[in-house]
Amino acid sequence: MNLWQWLLLIYFAVINVIGFVLPPIDKNKAKKDKWRIRERTLFIVSILGGSVAMYISMRIFHHKTKHKRFMIGIPVIIVLQIAAAAAVWYFLLRQ
Repeated sequence: MNLWQWLLLIYFAVINVIGFVLPPIDKNKAKKDKWRIRERTLFIVSILGGSVAMYISMRIFHHKTKHKRFMIGIPVIIVLQIAAAAAVWYFLLRQ
């Protein structure tokens, strides 16, 4: 693996860890009636590559699972990211 591949791997590891920890943090803050994480922030982290971890975390911790916006939006982001990755591979990376 070259340097760019390592950096990309590290980036996706970090963004997915962030995506995984945000829902339980927000749920805990909601239970304690404290400052909450904005929904926009949750979606931005998902769009930046943490969508799979975010979805898994939402299901594990039962947070935002009654919100259609999240239960439809996050899977749509995942599908779009898979399509984008497939397009990049097909048009740019395949040899």
